[in-house]
Amino acid sequence: MHTHVLVFPFPAQGHMIPLLDLTAQLASSGLTVTVVVTPKNLHFLDRLLAAHPTSISALSLPFPPHPAIPAGVENLFQLPPDAFRFMLHALGDLHDPLLRWFRSHPSPPSAIISDLFLGWTHHLASQLSIPRYVFSPCGALAISIINSLWCEIPTRRNQDDDHEVIRFPKIPNSPFYPWWQLSPLYQSYVKGDLVLEFVKDSFRANTVSDGLILNTFTELEGAYLDYLAKALGHNRIWPIGPLLPPIEIGAVGRGGSSSVPISRISAWLDTCQDRTVVFVCFGSQTLLSNKQLEVLCLGLEKSGVKFILVVKDKIESDYGVLPVGFEDRVVGRGVVIRGWAPQVVILRHKAVGAYFMHCGWNSTLESITAGVPMMAWPMGADQFVNATLIENELDIGVQVCVGDEALLSSDGLARHVLEATSHKWMDRRARAMALSKVAQDATTSGGTSFNNLDHFVSHLSKEHSK
Repeated sequence: MHTHVLVFPFPAQGHMIPLLDLTAQLASSGLTVTVVVTPKNLHFLDRLLAAHPTSISALSLPFPPHPAIPAGVENLFQLPPDAFRFMLHALGDLHDPLLRWFRSHPSPPSAIISDLFLGWTHHLASQLSIPRYVFSPCGALAISIINSLWCEIPTRRNQDDDHEVIRFPKIPNSPFYPWWQLSPLYQSYVKGDLVLEFVKDSFRANTVSDGLILNTFTELEGAYLDYLAKALGHNRIWPIGPLLPPIEIGAVGRGGSSSVPISRISAWLDTCQDRTVVFVCFGSQTLLSNKQLEVLCLGLEKSGVKFILVVKDKIESDYGVLPVGFEDRVVGRGVVIRGWAPQVVILRHKAVGAYFMHCGWNSTLESITAGVPMMAWPMGADQFVNATLIENELDIGVQVCVGDEALLSSDGLARHVLEATSHKWMDRRARAMALSKVAQDATTSGGTSFNNLDHFVSHLSKEHSK
């Protein structure tokens, strides 16, 4: 009988997509997988279920009602940032339905693989006497910082000083960040708060779970992976990234619909010279203010550089509205995509010379794999940590703006865009291309990530046979 595992993604695109990519690889390795979702997230599994009809199945459970979450909302992109903690808390109420499902199943899973935001599943696994493995969609440095925050609970000496520096001397290279750049979820922590104590317990449960799977690769974050093994007290750590689809799969709607067909995007890129296009995209959660968009668009206009700009199809009065006439003024030189963009395909096109981005980890890995250097605008979450890697350690990008309320001048932005597509970035581009080969080698036969995935599947099979 095949090893059966339960996979539980956190309902946000940046978390679901890499774990579902891993799920496809587990199924291809001979495992039987049940994926937990709530009804309005079920469509994210459509391609996966069609590709693996006998080895992957969905377990759709009703989204637990929560006083702080509007009825009908089941994905993080539908919530404001300060409601993040309530999503974590609400999903904890799936503990009992899952326990009942396990106990009534004729052949229940012998392990749980769940997102790092679902640490409470460690307690569920303990009740069931099966192992639970943490899936981290962020990198090894980021998870090191997250674990340190929730286990050590560092505080500011001056509660009103958002610029007070918090240091992490135990972590390699002794990283440090001003308070305002730490996880907003951690910044909001108040001792005794019911929801936040649940969140703290969930993150601490990650550190005592049975193992850690990371969407990174040894050659990229070796020092931080070694640190994690020491901090966690075991070697059950499997870096298996970059988790990306094959190019033919990346060409279709991996995370949503796009306003511009991929065929038209590719055809336009084919008309551009190599490394002359800047791809501008700030992830699935970020919504730029109208003023930020105005300056961004004016900077792109002034630069004279060709570009692809991705904007949200979610528009509010003060957010997400393009300047009047912008698209007409840049016709032929710029492509505007509303909604989801086929990012993997765009980055892999030889016409793309730089990626202006928010430093989300999935986007960072996609850019690294494509060999595209980055203009970084970290805005929150783990993005400031990722920017440290991009600029200071790897030197494959520069920070041009910092913070979700930051505003760069249009002239400054135009200058950065011009430099990113010029000979001035030649060395940076060469480093990015070299790292791209390392990333691709890691996931091909005999590579570090390829072998780690194989070892993890073997580990699961041994656990199943106990």
